Amino acid sequence: MGDSQGLLGPADIRELAGALGIRPTKTLGQNFVIDANTVRRIVRAAELTPDDVVLEVGPGLGSLTLALLPEVRRVTAVEIDPALARALPITVGAREPDLADRLEVVHADALKITELPGPAPTALVANLPYNVAVPVVLHLLERLPSLARVLVMVQAEVADRMTASPGGKIYGVPSVKLAWYGDARRAGPVGRAVFWPVPNVDSGLVAFTRGEPPETTASRKEVFAVVDAAFAQRRKTLRAALAGWAGSAPAAEEALRAAGVDPKTRGEQLDVAAFARIAQYRPVGEIRGQGRSPEPEEAEGHAERAGDGGLPGGAGT
Repeated sequence: MGDSQGLLGPADIRELAGALGIRPTKTLGQNFVIDANTVRRIVRAAELTPDDVVLEVGPGLGSLTLALLPEVRRVTAVEIDPALARALPITVGAREPDLADRLEVVHADALKITELPGPAPTALVANLPYNVAVPVVLHLLERLPSLARVLVMVQAEVADRMTASPGGKIYGVPSVKLAWYGDARRAGPVGRAVFWPVPNVDSGLVAFTRGEPPETTASRKEVFAVVDAAFAQRRKTLRAALAGWAGSAPAAEEALRAAGVDPKTRGEQLDVAAFARIAQYRPVGEIRGQGRSPEPEEAEGHAERAGDGGLPGGAGT
């Protein structure tokens, strides 16, 4: 039963789910990866080294976890479901007993993580629930500066938004905020048949490499406030869209011109460096509370929900 290298096959996944009383449904967005070749492909695409410490979010039944453990120094798996968190070490101990000491399971919500036990993670590798994929990645990049690389599987449409370039209709808040931290790119498509149950959408891999943020005297939070304001009314010119952020439309125009940006431009035309320049010129006397910068989880969650057209729930390994 199962893969020759200890990986989980379709029968294993169903057996484990049954033992835990889990009956995955499309309605609840529960989709488990049942294809060993897919998890091997994810690990290859992550370009891991034996020295890496991997953070895995939402390990589920352990398909990806078992593929990661032989390749890296340590895997820290963050699982929000208490039953799955309890079961994962048992599964690993049964299938890869010699590697069990490389695994640490943390029962927690990834969106509330501020630190992790053990050595600092160097890479995030995960099959993320679609409805929280962008907030999770942005939150972890902010809170865990040691994360140098990311490889995540998300819904294909979300992958497109995460990697979009300025000028297109799908370019928006996720694209700009990810660009603040580094370079995101598509790393290949994933078909529906590798999941159980089969979802109604295709998936895709997104690879990310951390880089330096653009030069600016503004803070990340100040830059993200401009981004949120610009895309909250993306059909408007920046002069109009940033009026609340600046205190008035004339004040927004003044800030835009100081940053070298045409006030008639729309947010989808600007890269992250341009938003960083604009943030430097927010009028000192603007009305506090207008253009408020939400907390990261709030802003990023709203941003994805506002721009995703009602994406379905998540996937799990």
